[in-house]
Amino acid sequence: MASKPEEKKEDPAEECGGLDDDTEVELQLKSQDMLTFKVNKDVVMQSALIKTMWSGDQTETEIPLPNVRGSILKKVIKYMQYHHTNPAKEIEKPLKSANMREVVSEWDANFVEVDQETLFELILAANYMDIKPLLDLTCAKVASMIKGKTPEEIRKRFNIQNDFSPEEEEAVRAENKWAEDS
Repeated sequence: MASKPEEKKEDPAEECGGLDDDTEVELQLKSQDMLTFKVNKDVVMQSALIKTMWSGDQTETEIPLPNVRGSILKKVIKYMQYHHTNPAKEIEKPLKSANMREVVSEWDANFVEVDQETLFELILAANYMDIKPLLDLTCAKVASMIKGKTPEEIRKRFNIQNDFSPEEEEAVRAENKWAEDS
């Protein structure tokens, strides 16, 4: 009788190809600087761009991402790997605080604790790869950086040159007085 349970272990669905056959598929994401990252297909399906590319040709496992540098792609993959098992929560808008730890999880707040150039490259990568939760997170970080700041402080923070004459600046302030009142 011991042999009968062993016979039952042979699942005919496994021979024909069950529903979970593609869970172990690894895709190779190729960055702008030709770095290749092997990542589980299920993890990278958070990217609508990759999902569309994969659904177009499921035999092609190399996905070129010419608009994303390798160092940034590595961070994007880290984000997707974490959020594959820990789905990102919706970020409340408008931000209730300039402190990211009061707005998002500790992991997400730490993830966006990067220099300004990296942050903007992450925004571009999230937008290009169409990863909405990452785009929301990175944009929320920028919003937290400007929350409660004067236009002059914002210009200084982001190295933006003021090309308005004093008269033009006053006209813009008058047109947008409602924004300062709220």
